[in-house]
Order: sequence, then C-alpha cells, then structure tokens
Amino acid sequence: MAVEPDAKKQTIREELDKLNYEYKVEIPKRIAEARAYGDLKENAEYHAARERQAFVKARIAQLVARLNQMKELRKDSIAGDKIGFGAAVTVFDLDTGDRIEFVFVSPDEIDPSAGKISLSSPIGIALQNRQAGEEVEVAIPAGTRRYYIEKIVTIHGNKFEKRYGG
Repeated sequence: MAVEPDAKKQTIREELDKLNYEYKVEIPKRIAEARAYGDLKENAEYHAARERQAFVKARIAQLVARLNQMKELRKDSIAGDKIGFGAAVTVFDLDTGDRIEFVFVSPDEIDPSAGKISLSSPIGIALQNRQAGEEVEVAIPAGTRRYYIEKIVTIHGNKFEKRYGG
C-alpha cells in the first residue's frame, strides 16, 4: 500500500497537539508540585519533570521541522508512473528468485524489517524514477543484487505491473 502524505501530516499534527498540551499544561504542573517538596538538588520528581520537559521540547521541534519539510512535498510534484516517495514496489530478485516488497517512506517511518525504506537508501537510490519492467543492479552491504521491477503502486493510486517471465 502506497503512503498518503496527507494522512502522515495529520498523524504528525495529532502528536504535536498532544505534546504541546503536555509541554504547556502538564509538565509545568509537575514541576510546580515537585518544587513544593523542597530542596531541588536531591528532588527526583523535579529532575524527572525537567528531563521530560527537555525531551518534549526537542520532539516538538523535530515534528515542526518535519511538517515544514512535508509542506514542500506536493503530490503533484511526484511522478505518477515511476518509483518515488510513497510508492509501494514489488521486485523480483534475479539472483534468489524471491519477490520482495518495499514502500518508500519518510526518514521517521523507516522500518526495514517491514519493508519500509527511504529513497536515500542504496535500494531507494537504485529504484528511484524507475518503471515496472526495468532491471536494476543495487549495491548493498551484502553485495550486489539484481532486481526486476514487477509492480509499482504510486501515491496517486496508479498501478503498473509487469511480471518477470525469465
């Protein structure tokens, strides 16, 4: 299944809303409660709340930066017939005979064990802007792989398929 940028943006906005509430409402309450215990040097609750505050602040900055990057990502700027961001791809490994599925995702969604990889990975670089029916060689840490691109489903919902017949 191809990635839908608008759905990802909504997920980020929801997380951002929760974190902003925690940062502006919940954490200040915890800090105030911890201060009431007295000496801050050995106050574990106070230090834990301050650590959480720093973490939440950093995560908010990270999510805001990600949203700003995604503003630049417009669906109409992504090819509708080639491998690009959000595409789900099935390749046939010409060396092993295995069929492998990939989805090209943003850096914060990468999960190689689930087939979610980045376009900046070695496989992503080799497959980017390719079409169904093409053969590619991919240099990966384990050596070189030869893939035949069998199927592409783009974020536009376009589906292109050419099964390997070799």
